[in-house]
Amino acid sequence: MAQSQEDFIKGNAEYRRVIAIAKPIIEEDEMVAVTAVLRSGVLAQGKKVAEFEEAFAEFSGTRYAVAVSSGTAALHIALLAHGIGEGDEVITSPFTFISTANSILFTRGKPIFADIDEVTFNIAPDNIAEKITPRTRAIMPVHLYGQPCNMEKIMKIADDYGLIIIEDCCQAHGAEYNGKKVGSFGTGCFSFYPTKNMTTGEGGIITTDNGEFAEKARMIRNHGQKERYFHEVLGYNYRMTDLAAAIGLTQLRKLVHFNQKRMENAKFLTEGLSRVGGLILPYVPSNMRHVFQQYTVRVTNGFRTSRDDLKDRLMEKGITTQIYYPLPIHKQPFYQRLGYNDHLANSEKAAREVLSLPVHPSLARGDLEYMVESLMNCEGAFK
Repeated sequence: MAQSQEDFIKGNAEYRRVIAIAKPIIEEDEMVAVTAVLRSGVLAQGKKVAEFEEAFAEFSGTRYAVAVSSGTAALHIALLAHGIGEGDEVITSPFTFISTANSILFTRGKPIFADIDEVTFNIAPDNIAEKITPRTRAIMPVHLYGQPCNMEKIMKIADDYGLIIIEDCCQAHGAEYNGKKVGSFGTGCFSFYPTKNMTTGEGGIITTDNGEFAEKARMIRNHGQKERYFHEVLGYNYRMTDLAAAIGLTQLRKLVHFNQKRMENAKFLTEGLSRVGGLILPYVPSNMRHVFQQYTVRVTNGFRTSRDDLKDRLMEKGITTQIYYPLPIHKQPFYQRLGYNDHLANSEKAAREVLSLPVHPSLARGDLEYMVESLMNCEGAFK
């Protein structure tokens, strides 16, 4: 069986395979790009940032992109630039990373949680419609794990009620719904954290077709100034560095390849695990391009061991897995103290069952074979 890159631990004269849940690919050309920026002396909010914005907007199919310091900053700025403020309600998913909802709180708005579709893990449009009140201003769908939301239905709801759409695309770079990239349906917000499909080390970006909105977002990210030292709105220090942008430009050129490798790895895992009973594998509708930021299975009662026990047993075999996410946002202690007491059955069930397996582009064929073999040997009931 083929060996993976360099992921081995030596102990007791034996080598043990270790397969990481994520592994950013940083190569010589990223290092060259960063070195060039260092030599230029222009390290923050310079020409490289502008170049990266132009390239990412073109990739996303939007007119504008605004680079910022993180995915959370992108969400916060997008809400502020759309005028979301105190008491405004934004409908979103409870089954995502907490920054999605926190960004709404940053504006003194109120997150309203709609339950997810249990097949795709994404917010269910029918549940969105049930949550709309006179205070609702926006819908923030999350394209979780790289799987696009049902944007046709979400856009119709938004049109019917005059609502803003802010897409949380932090896990879905290059994902498509009906041939159109996420981040181009409404206002898109992306993260470039190291575990994502592409990275800048840390960073984010906002995509839009609205020039006035883009201008306001640029002011907010830079202390509210349009012209240096003339501050027109309350702003923040959410700027991207040229160092990050240089990495981002290099990574963006590789993103199609990275995504293709993720999809090929996911296909291999799905084919290999299709005979294992008790595992519900990712579902990809024919009109969607799932870019597999995570390959997430559900470990049901039909599997002979619990989800948490399976996670531990795979770790013993050197396979690192992760639970995204073990507790929905509305059940988090902080949100409980805020008075959230929703019962969202699909989200809560998913939190008990989901387990993400490595799917990143650094995996070798031998890694994938070893993962399938290991799962088959973890007391799974075969179909």
